[in-house]
Amino acid sequence: MDRSQVTGEPQIGEPATELDFAPPAQEDCACKEGMFPRASRRQFLRNGSLLTAAAAILPARAALAAEASSAASGALDPSWSVPGRLAKSDYGERAPFEKVMRLATIGGTSSLTPLQAGVGIITPSGLHFERHHNGIPAIDPRDHRLIIHGMVDRPMKYSVEDLKRFPSISRTIFIECSGNSNAASRSASQKTAQEAHGLTSTSEWTGVRLSTLMAQVGVKDGAAWVLAEGADGAMLSRSVPIDKIMDDAFVAYAQNGEAVRPENGYPMRLILPGWEGNINIKWLRRLKIGDKPFMTREETSKYSDLITLTGKARQFTWVMEAKSLITFPSGDMRLPGKGFYEISGLAWSGRAPIERVEITTDGGKSWNLASLQEPVLPKAHVRFRFPWTWDGSEAVIESRATDQTGYVQPTKSFLTRTEGVGPTYHYNGIQSWKISPDGSVTNVLNG
Repeated sequence: MDRSQVTGEPQIGEPATELDFAPPAQEDCACKEGMFPRASRRQFLRNGSLLTAAAAILPARAALAAEASSAASGALDPSWSVPGRLAKSDYGERAPFEKVMRLATIGGTSSLTPLQAGVGIITPSGLHFERHHNGIPAIDPRDHRLIIHGMVDRPMKYSVEDLKRFPSISRTIFIECSGNSNAASRSASQKTAQEAHGLTSTSEWTGVRLSTLMAQVGVKDGAAWVLAEGADGAMLSRSVPIDKIMDDAFVAYAQNGEAVRPENGYPMRLILPGWEGNINIKWLRRLKIGDKPFMTREETSKYSDLITLTGKARQFTWVMEAKSLITFPSGDMRLPGKGFYEISGLAWSGRAPIERVEITTDGGKSWNLASLQEPVLPKAHVRFRFPWTWDGSEAVIESRATDQTGYVQPTKSFLTRTEGVGPTYHYNGIQSWKISPDGSVTNVLNG
């Protein structure tokens, strides 16, 4: 007897069968012909050129009429005003003068958020960092299903529209690749905040709690782990403790008020607040409930922390610890002259809300409290600000975050002493920027 017969509630989704649990066949895909469909020349002319022509002609006529009217009435010089364009029905655009972009890395497996150009805490969807292991799949949401099976009473599968029928939640959450800042742990060669730390972003995510879905499928006694698997070419998968699934995990189908972007998991992705980016499975297609971890590639040969001092590694280190970064002034910028500036940046923690951020302008000899700009949300980027008058002499500026558990962001030297030097995940050492007397800002290693 299923839950709908017991409660009288209509069932959402479809019962899943053994055929649904099998991995998809490896076939040629439409992506070989291009990730997205191309508009025909006729569509381009109709939707683009004609609208452009209308936008150019009509404001020009309006401008001529306004000029004649202004001249007759003795109004101000009409050249001081700028004619606009007609409203268009397609997707909105940035002002043509705004050129901030993500930075694609060599190999095309990721692109970095321009943290130094951000304001507030929300990262625009088009600037949210991306990381993928086998390209960005083009998935038709009409065909996509999330399958939940394994140690459950009622295996089920859900479409995107099914998920939207459940009670929804929206949470502002940061996601950070566990490899973020990796090179910064050993070198100051990356010039900007984007280059050194750009694999983190904050978005408002909307979706359905996994505890809600688990209640519908009925988790069996003894279940302890969940295998989360994506529909990308890599079929990336990770083991998640069921305690996290039942606590604050959810399946997101929207990002910043619209559908999740393709590079961030369209049409649905797993969100595990505060945990490393790789385990927030994108293009989510399957959740298998079991009684032990599934020991996938991404949590055995990858995404474990090598302690080079001992030759051992830590496994299942999911939480992104407290971290902060000054974004202004930061690398590759130049202060125009001595005087007042507001130091600003971001702080975040995967465990608890940020309690405080401290700033040093003398390389760590003295520290002062920065102010935290509202909202201060758990497991989200927090904007901090600190007033500073630069006297024109050389300065090394740093930020240090503390979260509400009492955890204090460590220095690079502390991490080197306790863990060694080498490729590392979850690096959260303090970042140093040096301001030279000529105002130039550079990345430096400062202990």
